[in-house]
Amino acid sequence: MADIRRLANNRCISATLTTMLNIPLADVDRVARPIVAIGTDYSPGTLLDFHTHRRAQFLYGMTGLMEVDTDDGTWMVPPYSGVWLPAGKRHRVRMNGVSTRSLYIEPHAAPRPSPGCEVLVVSPLLHQLLLASANMPALYDENGRDGALAQLLLHELQLAPSLPLFAPLPHDPELASLCRNFLGQPSIRSLPEEWARQLHRSQRTFNRLFRQQTGMSFGAWRQQACLMAALPRLLAGSSVTRTALELGYDSPGAFSSMFRKVLGQPPTAFVRAATRQGEELPNHGSQTEA
Repeated sequence: MADIRRLANNRCISATLTTMLNIPLADVDRVARPIVAIGTDYSPGTLLDFHTHRRAQFLYGMTGLMEVDTDDGTWMVPPYSGVWLPAGKRHRVRMNGVSTRSLYIEPHAAPRPSPGCEVLVVSPLLHQLLLASANMPALYDENGRDGALAQLLLHELQLAPSLPLFAPLPHDPELASLCRNFLGQPSIRSLPEEWARQLHRSQRTFNRLFRQQTGMSFGAWRQQACLMAALPRLLAGSSVTRTALELGYDSPGAFSSMFRKVLGQPPTAFVRAATRQGEELPNHGSQTEA
């Protein structure tokens, strides 16, 4: 009985903390608030194996790169972007030197209608709100400043545009195997007729099957997979030329044109911005769950 009382007291203390950094979600998950905000730092290569949350989650990576796997496919989440995970969505996250802010949101308050995951653009306003949320106690005053902050976070999440950094995996076992192999070694030169031949199907049948299984054309899926593979290379210091050639592009210009079209800026500008923003962030040290 004493142990139970002590645990309850600890959770009450956690719920009133003024800095929500590296706090286990289990300590504050049941507080009667629509949002719980937690900040966590992860060392490179940290793998959080498949798990679920009772609440919906917005996982924001301020530095580094996150790779998120679900039963539906793989998301690549670059710095200054975040991934929306609906309540109960099974997921696994690989962290590559990531400092995160997570919002855990009660299902009835979830601002995104999509039943699936999304990579979302984090605007400068949303970024500042997420930084401020680390100072918002779990049992925040809903009628005060923190309550207004929580409501504004929900509004900004609702308005955030999504990024096409998702490679859906088909349910067909043979096609899924080819897709996983491709994700491990992507090349823009890979041709649909080669895949069709491996599956012993005509190209027309393969094209129809691929779209039915993934919701995308083979060419669009291949491009997204190559873009997802480019991000960790670029952020690790690989040159645009080397990255482009490794992914099978004819020239750095062709790769840069694709990159700008999808992400709105050339790769050099993307890396510069991510590096500069990462250097400006404080380091809080330890780590816990996502």
